[in-house]
Amino acid sequence: MSESRTDTRYIFNLSGDGKGISVSTTDIENVSGAKQVKVNDIVIHIATPNGSGSQSANSILLRSIMEMGIPVSGKNLFPSNIQGLPTWFTIRANKNGYVARRDHVDLLIASNRESAHDDLKKLSPGALVIYDEPLRLDAIRDDLHYFPVPFGKLVKPIVPKPKMAKLVRNIIYVGVAAKLLGIDMEYVKAAIDKQFKSKATAAALNVKAAQVGYDYTAEKKYEQAMYRMEKMDKTSGKIVIDGNAACALGCMFAGVSVVTWYPITPSTSVIEELMRYMSKYRIDPETGKATFAILQTEDELAAIGMVLGASWAGARAMTSTSGPGISLMAEFSGLSYFAEVPGVIVNVQRVGPSTGLPTRTMQGDVLSTAFLSHGDTKHMMLFPGSPKEAFEMSGAAFDLAEQFQTLVFVMSDLDLGMNKWLADPFDYPEKPFNRGKVATARDLDNMPDFGRYKDVDGDGIPYRTLPGTEHFKAPYFTRGTGHDPYARYTEDSATFVKLVDRLNKKMETARGHVPKPVIEQVEGARTGLIAYGTSDYAVEEGRAILKETQNLEMSYMRIRAFPFTTEVFDFIKAHDQIFVLDQNRDGQMYLLLKMELDGNEGQKLHSITCYDGMPLSTDAFIANFNKAEKGVQNG
Repeated sequence: MSESRTDTRYIFNLSGDGKGISVSTTDIENVSGAKQVKVNDIVIHIATPNGSGSQSANSILLRSIMEMGIPVSGKNLFPSNIQGLPTWFTIRANKNGYVARRDHVDLLIASNRESAHDDLKKLSPGALVIYDEPLRLDAIRDDLHYFPVPFGKLVKPIVPKPKMAKLVRNIIYVGVAAKLLGIDMEYVKAAIDKQFKSKATAAALNVKAAQVGYDYTAEKKYEQAMYRMEKMDKTSGKIVIDGNAACALGCMFAGVSVVTWYPITPSTSVIEELMRYMSKYRIDPETGKATFAILQTEDELAAIGMVLGASWAGARAMTSTSGPGISLMAEFSGLSYFAEVPGVIVNVQRVGPSTGLPTRTMQGDVLSTAFLSHGDTKHMMLFPGSPKEAFEMSGAAFDLAEQFQTLVFVMSDLDLGMNKWLADPFDYPEKPFNRGKVATARDLDNMPDFGRYKDVDGDGIPYRTLPGTEHFKAPYFTRGTGHDPYARYTEDSATFVKLVDRLNKKMETARGHVPKPVIEQVEGARTGLIAYGTSDYAVEEGRAILKETQNLEMSYMRIRAFPFTTEVFDFIKAHDQIFVLDQNRDGQMYLLLKMELDGNEGQKLHSITCYDGMPLSTDAFIANFNKAEKGVQNG
C-alpha cells in the first residue's frame, strides 16, 4: 500500500479592512509525495489594455529573467485596432531552453478590466494571479492564488500626471513579479538600463516604479512556494531580438541599396528597423549623405515594380510585405521570373485569406508564393526558423536572387518576425557577394556572341549585362513577352517550350545551392517528421515529451528552402511513414512535397495542421500529432 503524503498550498486573501493581505495555509494531497517548487520553469501571461505602454514593462521583465541566465522568450498578442482593446504578452522561461508557447499559464498578471474575467476562467487550478486591486478578481474563483496590487494608488506618488502615470504603472508589476519569483532588483535595474540606454531620466523613473512594486510586495510579507527563479548561466553571450530586426540586419549586410515598400502588419518593422540601421551605418563619412534609398510607395504594386527596376539597373533591391501584398505583387513576380530580373521579398506571413487576422500568425502563403503569378512560374523560398537564420537567409537571398536572376522570397511569419527571441550572436559575413553571371565588357570581348537568354553553361542560367556596360554586344531588350535566346520577340511554339524548360532547369540547378534541411536521424526509426519555420520550437520540446511519455522516437527534418534539395527526398525514402506539420488549414507544405514525389513515395506522407492563428504551442503539436498518428493506425 502506497503512502499518502501532502504538500502545502498557500491561500492569500484581502484582510477585512482592504489594507492588507492575510496568509493561511492548507494541506493538499500531492501525488508525488513531496513539496513541488518549479524552479526556472514558468509561463507568465500579462493582460493589459492595448496602447497603455505595457510593451516596455513586458520587455523589462523578460530581460530581467534573461539577466539571471535563464532561457526565455516573449510573445505579443495584440488586436489590429490602435488602442483600447486587450493585449497580451506571454513570457516563457525554461531551464532546459524550451521556449515554445505552452497552453497553460502559471502566473497571470491582470490589469485589463475588459479581459480579466475571461483570462481568469482559462487558468488551471492552483495558478498564481497578480491583479489590479479594484478588479476584485478573488471573488470569481476560489481555486487560485491571488495577490491584489493597488497600482493606481502606488503610482500617484511617483507620477502625479494621469497620462504619464498610465504608462509608468505597468512597471510596478515588474517589481511585484520580481519579488514574488525571487528575481533580485539588480537584474531588473540592468534590464531597465538596457531598455532605455541613454535615456537616464526615463530609466531612473522606471527603476523607481519597479522598486515601489518590489517593496510593496516585501512589506506584505507575501511568500509563494510554487515558482522560483534562480541564477543560471545559459544566456551568456546571447541576445534578445525579433525576427524582423534580424531580417533588416541581414539585408543591410547583404549590401541592399534600394528599398521600396508599403506599410502592412506584420512586416512594417522590417523596414523601420532597416531605416534605423542604414541611417547609422550606411552614411558616407566624407559627404554625410546616405548611400542608399528607402522609399515608401503608394502601394505594393509600385513597391515591387521599383524593386525590379532597381535590380535590373544593377542595384541590390528588396521589399517587405505580407499576404495581401504578396497577392498584389503576383503579376510583377511573373515578370521577374520570365524576364529574369533579380529581387528579394521578405514575406512576414499572417492569417488570411483577405484581410484575415492581421495580428495573428500562419504559414499560409507557401503554395501561393511558390507559384505566384499566372502561367508556369516557380519561385525560390527560404524558411528561417530562428532570428539567426532570419539574418543569414535574408543575406543569402540577395546572392541567390542575382545568381539565378529571379525573385527570392524569405518566408518569415508574425511569430518569428514580431516576437522576442533569445538568439546566438550573428556571425559577421565573411564571403564576398555573389552577383552571378554578370558579363563585363572584357567578358563580352571573349564571347563569340552574346544572347541574354542563352544557356551557355548548361545550368539554365544565362549571362546578363548591366545598363551602361560599354560594349556593342551589351544592350538587349528585356521582355515579359515570348523571346528567343537573343531577347528577340517571338511567338514560335518550339522556342517558347525551350524557354520555359530552361527556366525550369534553372530551378533544378538551384536545388544544389539553396540551404539544406536540418536533419536529426534516429537510428532504427521508421517514422519521420517534417516541419519548417517557427514550428521547430514546439517540435523540439514535443519530441522530447513524446519520447518520455509515450516511448515514441522519430527522425526529424526541418525544411529550409524550396526548391527542395536531394536531402529532402532521401529523408522521405529512408522512412516508412512521414508526418508533415503545417501551420495552415490545407497542409500546404505537405501538398508541395506530394507534387514532387512519385505515387509510392507520396503515399508515405500524412498531414498535421494547426491553424488557429496562435504561435504553435508544444501542447497543440503533441495533440495534433497523436490525432494524425491514430488516424493512420485506424486506416
